[in-house]
Amino acid sequence: MDSIIFDLDGTIWDPIDTVLDSWNKAVQRTHPGEKTMTRKDLESIMGLQIHDIGKKLFPHWSEEEQRSVLNECFDSEVEFLKKQGGRLYPNVEPVLQQLAKKYRLFIVSNCQEGYIETFYDSHRLERYFEDFENPGRTGLSKGENIRLVIDRNDLESPVYVGDTEGDFQAARFAGVPFVYAKYGFGDVSGYDEVVEEFKELGMKF
Repeated sequence: MDSIIFDLDGTIWDPIDTVLDSWNKAVQRTHPGEKTMTRKDLESIMGLQIHDIGKKLFPHWSEEEQRSVLNECFDSEVEFLKKQGGRLYPNVEPVLQQLAKKYRLFIVSNCQEGYIETFYDSHRLERYFEDFENPGRTGLSKGENIRLVIDRNDLESPVYVGDTEGDFQAARFAGVPFVYAKYGFGDVSGYDEVVEEFKELGMKF
C-alpha cells in the first residue's frame, strides 16, 4: 500500500447542517412554499451525482428544473461553507498528519467544482493532500475519477476510504480495496476493511 484516497462528506467531515441551511434558503428563493428539507433528506443523497439527487429530492419537477435549482443550491452551499465550514470528525488532523508521513493522500468526492477547495479553505488541511478530483471538474463518475487520480499520480497500491454504497461500488470499479467509514452517512454491501472512528485509520495503517 502506497497511498490512501479519501471520500470527503461522511468520511473526513460532516457539512450537512451548514449545507441544509444553504439549500433550504436557495430553494425558497426560487420556489417559495416548497417543502423544507431535513437533515435526513440530505443524508439520503450523500455520494450521489446531480441527476440522481434531483430525482430523489424533487421527483415532482422536470429534470431541467431539478438541475437548475440544484445548481443554485451548490452555489449557495459553497458561500455558506466558506463562512461557516463543516464539522470535522474527531482526530482528523492528527491522523492525517500521521498518515501523510507514510502514505500519499488524495481526495475523490462526488461534488461540484470548488467544493473541495472550500473544504481546504475552511480547515487548512490542503497540505496533507497531493491531489483531488470531482465530477464537477471532469464530468466523470466517482470510479472513473479514482482511476484518473491513480493514473496521473502513478499510484501502485492505493485504497479508497468512504462511507456509502456508491463509494464501495466506485472502489470496485477502480479495482482498489475499500475501507468502510462506518461512522459516516451510509450502509454498504461489502468492504475490505472497516473503521468505527476516523482515528482507527491511524491504527490500521
